[in-house]
Amino acid sequence: MRLRTVLLSLFAVPLLAACVNDGASYEIDGTREHVLSLIREQPYFWDDKLELALVVARMPACMRRHSLGSGTARTRVEVYQVPSGAFVVKVGKRLYATETQTCEGFAKLDAEPVEGIGLRVGTFRVRNGELVFVKEEGGSGSAEE
Repeated sequence: MRLRTVLLSLFAVPLLAACVNDGASYEIDGTREHVLSLIREQPYFWDDKLELALVVARMPACMRRHSLGSGTARTRVEVYQVPSGAFVVKVGKRLYATETQTCEGFAKLDAEPVEGIGLRVGTFRVRNGELVFVKEEGGSGSAEE
């Protein structure tokens, strides 16, 4: 009985290793207290779909997790900042607006706003097998690698 349990556990390890459960953060003010974090979770190893979530935080005042729907490991997630201080997150072709004053404001946009989506501050991407935030050259964001 014990050998059977060990063998089943060893068989499951490669299956679980294929799952993705990671995240990366954009440090807005260069501090870990004011961030936008992308979380990627792959519920099933046999499915290429990843569940994407955005955690918006300005500690200690607020922190919220918002669903960005599903994507794949290659889905581009770009972050833009508008002059008001709000953010537009572009996930593939989908657009979402959020803010960090209360962390509650979050909306899926049907189309690009008339005034534009703002200045791109960076992109979440996989680099050397790890999800990182890469700030835009000349941008005011910071990168965490």
